[in-house]
Amino acid sequence: MVRFISPLVGAAFVIALLLGLFGSLKGVIYDPAVPTAAEEFHLAPKELALASNGMTGNFNYRQVQRGFQVYKEVCSACHSLSRVAFRDLTKIGYSQAEVKKIAADWGAKQSVQDPKSGDRTERDNLPADHFPKVYYPGLGNPPDLSLITKARHDGAAYVYSLLTGYAEQPAELLKKFPDAKTPDGLYYNPYFATLNLAMPAPLTSDGQVTYTDGTASTVKQNATDVAAFLVWAAEPELAARHATGFATLIFLIIGTMLAYGAYRTVWRNVKH
Repeated sequence: MVRFISPLVGAAFVIALLLGLFGSLKGVIYDPAVPTAAEEFHLAPKELALASNGMTGNFNYRQVQRGFQVYKEVCSACHSLSRVAFRDLTKIGYSQAEVKKIAADWGAKQSVQDPKSGDRTERDNLPADHFPKVYYPGLGNPPDLSLITKARHDGAAYVYSLLTGYAEQPAELLKKFPDAKTPDGLYYNPYFATLNLAMPAPLTSDGQVTYTDGTASTVKQNATDVAAFLVWAAEPELAARHATGFATLIFLIIGTMLAYGAYRTVWRNVKH
C-alpha cells in the first residue's frame, strides 16, 4: 500500500509547486509592478575622481584640509563628527598649536560631569576631545558624518552628488506622478532615495567658503573637497592600509616564486 501511496503524494507535491510557480509568473506577466516615482526618477551617484580612489589611492591633504574648512563652516552646525578627535587633524597637516586653537574656538562645548557634585557643566574643547555631538531635542538628529562615506554606496560620490543635486522637480515627474509633488518643508534631490529630504541645500553659491590656500571656491569644488574630507574621516589610515596591502602582495608573489623554484630544485631528478 505504501508503495502505491508514495508516488501519489510526490505527484501532488510537484503539482502544488507547479501551481504556485504558475501563480507567481501569472502575476508578473499579467499584472506587472508599477514603478514608483522614487524608483523611476532616482539617479545613481555621479562619478567623482579623488586621489584616494583605487587600490593605490592616497590622500591629497591640501584638499582634505579644504574639505575640513567646508565641514567647519557649512556642515558642523547640523551634523556631528563624533568619531573623530580634534588631535586627529594633525594627520592632515595641521600643527598642534593650530589644532589646539581649532578645538578651543569650536562653537559647541564639551559637556562634562563634575565628579563631586554630579552636576554637568561645559568647558572648552581640548585636542584630545572628539568633536562635540549636535543635538536637536525632540526633532531628531541629522546623520553623524563620521562614517557617512562607508554607510552609503559609492560614499564620496553620493555625498558630492547629493550636495550638487538639488533642483526643481522635473515636469515629466509631476505629469506622470501628480501625487508625487515635493511636500512643503522638503527639498527635491534625485540622488536621495526618496527624492525629497528635509535638509535644504547647504552649498548655495560660489564663494560661500573662502579657502585659505587661495583655491577658487565653487559649489562643485566645495562639494568635492568635503567629500574628500569625509573619506578621510571614515578611514584615516586608508593610505597606510593600501601601502601595507601592496607590500603584502609583493611579498606573496616573491614567496610563491621562491617556493616554486625550491619545488623544482628538490624534485628535479625524481622520476615519475
